[in-house]
Amino acid sequence: MYDLAVLGGGPGGYVAAGRAGAAGLSVVLFEKRELGGVCLNEGCIPTKTLLYSAKVFDYAKHADRYGVNVPESSIDFGAIFKRKVKVVKKLVGGVKVQMRNAGVEVVAAEAVIKGKSSSGGFVIAAGEAEYEARNLLICTGSEAAVPPIPGLREGLGTTVVTNREILALEERPERLVVIGGGVIGMEFASFFNSIGTQVTVIEMLPKILGPLDDEISAMLQAQYAKKGVEFHLGCKVVAVEGNEVVYEDPSGETCRAAGDKILVSVGRRASFQGIGLEQIGVEMALNPAGRPYGIKVDEKMRTNVPGVFAAGDVTGFSMLAHTATREGEVAVNTLLGKEDSMRYNAIPGVVYTNPEVAGVGLTEAEAAAKGLEVDILKLPMAFSGRFVAENERGEGLCKLIVEKTSHKLLGAHMLGNPCSEIIQSACIAIEEGLTVEQLKEVVFPHPTVSEILKETVFCLTE
Repeated sequence: MYDLAVLGGGPGGYVAAGRAGAAGLSVVLFEKRELGGVCLNEGCIPTKTLLYSAKVFDYAKHADRYGVNVPESSIDFGAIFKRKVKVVKKLVGGVKVQMRNAGVEVVAAEAVIKGKSSSGGFVIAAGEAEYEARNLLICTGSEAAVPPIPGLREGLGTTVVTNREILALEERPERLVVIGGGVIGMEFASFFNSIGTQVTVIEMLPKILGPLDDEISAMLQAQYAKKGVEFHLGCKVVAVEGNEVVYEDPSGETCRAAGDKILVSVGRRASFQGIGLEQIGVEMALNPAGRPYGIKVDEKMRTNVPGVFAAGDVTGFSMLAHTATREGEVAVNTLLGKEDSMRYNAIPGVVYTNPEVAGVGLTEAEAAAKGLEVDILKLPMAFSGRFVAENERGEGLCKLIVEKTSHKLLGAHMLGNPCSEIIQSACIAIEEGLTVEQLKEVVFPHPTVSEILKETVFCLTE
């Protein structure tokens, strides 16, 4: 009997399995596709690989701004995607080595919970065999949501694609319609816009990037509109007819947008069907309509069934790879008897467009909704010398949300490269409850773009 069986080899599952194995537990990890899950194979890593190629191409196209001549720069779509495959393969291989070094047994098969054993453990069927474990960690992830729009499912895999299929394209589409202006939609819009595809984004909300800071989202949208991306906000998609998306604009008028490919990116849904949760009575979290959207867990990542934990997208809560990793660690620490709990007040979010967007903690709108008294501190990224040196004609913003009475940092939101590498400083400040006065005393290396955080906190003069 194993000490722990992990269902799902994504960022939550494989990291947790590795931590548990390194701690001396006997661990079996089940993954029906490839180790690394959606993030490594169909999400985070392949998209960032493509986006980096697009960023290099952007630099080449505009190299003259930096006194460098790159005549007749062009892209090789096949080579870009070939490199993506190479990067993914290398990292998947690295995960396999990690599991082997941690003593984790990896089973390449779909796992189904059959029930409890007579000895008090849990029985899992995978392939032709059955396995028994004292504890379970469910990390079965999520899948792209495909809403019941007439014609959408019928075109799936041909004209209509999700994040999975679009990463397998063999040639660049001349026109791309993106249904959904969230993180995934905007990252693909960024990539294809950079390499010459005409991109149209249709979003039901009145803004792109959903819960991200309104001001930052508007700035990014304006920059991409200048680059040629066409935005239709506050619009409801009512049908897909061949290569056309039919939608209603805010006035109720019916409009159409045509594309060689139609990317549906309206969110993700937790994958918990068909894995046998009902066999052991795992309780589900319900939405206001009473429908299950994920596995219900507490701050220790425990379900209602003793010995059964869940982490990652399958909880339906914070669907980010780094959230899943931390949740898996909390589950393992709890299993090992170590005091630990999951906190969500300092979970960073990044959009890897060009320029990048990053944020952590409360937005200005969220602080207002909570009735909090806050100060809003803002500075253009151009207050950083390094930013000016490396971002010719670049625009950006650093925005901090500070509690008025205590002066504690509650949120940080940025637009501008490389804010994905800077936001962690704000994460630590929020996690540790640092005040503006304490941040003023932190020494930042000069010249770095990260100095914008320190410059911004000096905007508070009270």
